[in-house]
Amino acid sequence: MYRDHTKTVKIGDRVIGGGNPVLIQSMTNTKTEDVAATVNQINRLAAAGCDIIRCAVPTMEAAHALSEIKKQITIPLVADIHFDYRLAIAAMEAGADKIRINPGNIGSTERVRAVVDVAKERQIPIRVGVNSGSLEKEIVERDHGVTAEGLAESALHQCAVIEDMGYDNLVISIKSSDVMMCAKAHEALVQKTNHPLHVGITEAGTLYSGNIKSAIGLGIILYQGIGDTIRVSLTGDPLEEVKSAKMILRTLGLRKGGIEVVSCPTCGRTQIDLIGLANQVQNMVEDIPLDLKVAVMGCVVNGPGEAKEADIGIAGGKGEGLLIKKGEVIRKMPEDQLLSVLREELLNWEKK
Repeated sequence: MYRDHTKTVKIGDRVIGGGNPVLIQSMTNTKTEDVAATVNQINRLAAAGCDIIRCAVPTMEAAHALSEIKKQITIPLVADIHFDYRLAIAAMEAGADKIRINPGNIGSTERVRAVVDVAKERQIPIRVGVNSGSLEKEIVERDHGVTAEGLAESALHQCAVIEDMGYDNLVISIKSSDVMMCAKAHEALVQKTNHPLHVGITEAGTLYSGNIKSAIGLGIILYQGIGDTIRVSLTGDPLEEVKSAKMILRTLGLRKGGIEVVSCPTCGRTQIDLIGLANQVQNMVEDIPLDLKVAVMGCVVNGPGEAKEADIGIAGGKGEGLLIKKGEVIRKMPEDQLLSVLREELLNWEKK
């Protein structure tokens, strides 16, 4: 599997590559200059399961703010830099654990070298980011547009620029909003490099469309053993990115821990507000640190059988409810007690 053979890269106190677990990354949408707001958002994301956070650094004030932000957070901090090499240097001097640049838009070779020299001195990894919007004009013209092969070629070229300066502490990121192009680009890239990869579908969209595109794209890529960190890029609250990323990794068997909620689709037999109940259960279990599967079923006839793969489940109908463990009914109760009984069982799970 490709990710088992990538180089290891240390980002703050976390290590990626070399078969280490795939880590979840997100990006703040606060003004980085607003330290209090940025710290608050980062700590919320960390509590939800974010492993690495990236902040935009568009100004020198933002670069300097990283120093104070670092003091108040517990996860590694990545500085996202475009165009101005001085911002990259200032961010590293302020304590950034990693920087994200595209050497192609940083400027002259001398400016790229100035950034690389500071990174080398401080042993700060550089994420080389290439996406469909930043592809070199020559490659686009040659290929008559953006292609998967062009994205891979560009990333390798940009890495070579830094490697020729004597530094290979690199992470590669190639992104496209075209899901299949993105997948094919990663498949092409892994044949020619062993740098760890940060994977995501860029500009995926709003919560609904973005989650579907990200789940398909990341699913294809991760299932092939490709990817060492991931981000689900959504237009919305970054907290939703972290929740979605956790679900994708759990579904692929790449992350354990946390309660997985399964629920049946509604049908003509449903006699309770199953949609409302399932959503209540999903929200309820987010703060319960158990590695369990919980089933929410809307039919007392088929519920026990359908829930037999779950550790614990509930089913309701005709004013009554059932508590089910491994497919066996262990308790009956009024329908309106289902949620409270389930929560009590989960909170006392480890005591039994």
